[in-house]
This record gives sequence, C-alpha cells and structure tokens, in this order.
Amino acid sequence: MSKAQTSIKTEDGRVFYDMAVADNPCFACGACCYHYRVSFYHGELDSQPGGFVPADLTSPVTPFLACMRGTENGHSRCIALQDNGQCSIYARRPSTCREFPAYTTDGDANPECNRLRKIYGLPLRK
Repeated sequence: MSKAQTSIKTEDGRVFYDMAVADNPCFACGACCYHYRVSFYHGELDSQPGGFVPADLTSPVTPFLACMRGTENGHSRCIALQDNGQCSIYARRPSTCREFPAYTTDGDANPECNRLRKIYGLPLRK
C-alpha cells in the first residue's frame, strides 16, 4: 500500500482509506466523482444522530439510502467535486468514497482508477 494512503479499520470491520491533500492523486482526477452514483446509508447524513455528510448536498434514493446530488443516475458530476478536482467535503465524505482505495495493497494504482481515467481521457497512473 502507498505510504500516502492510510488504512483505517472501523468498529464494524470495514476499511476506510485516507490521504493527505498534498499526496492525494484523486484531487487531480475526479473520474469516480463523475462516473458512479455515490449512494450510502442515510444514517451518515448530518441530519441524523452521529451523521456527518451534509444532507443539503444529497438526494434520497430509498427510505434508507441517500446519494450525493448530481450522481443520482451515474455518469454525472457529484455536487461536492470542485472545478480544481478536489472534494469540498473530503473530511465529511460518505463511506462509499472512504472505502474506495486509490492504491492496491502492493502500492500500485487501483486498476479501477485507471479504467475510469481512460474513459475520461486522463493520463493513467502508475
């Protein structure tokens, strides 16, 4: 795993990934933020006890799921993605974003990153 990427194990057994802003390759990309519907459990919304994702930036999907506005149908821009490629809510991003690793355990770029980068005409990562 890249030294820039930190693994954080949650109490429920999930793994979240975090990186310093300066070392974060995602901040020069945003392909995921254009490509996927970013859906997650509605309990993560800041309108719920213990939630942290800004509810005003989301849309309901089901009674139990929300998604980031702009990603409702996939292949469109997440509302939190800024023009400079950075996430405006990085510290408060949903678990879906936190669970996506930029690097594999051997330190290579996540192959899914490069697949999406190719779709959007971005240079591939090594």
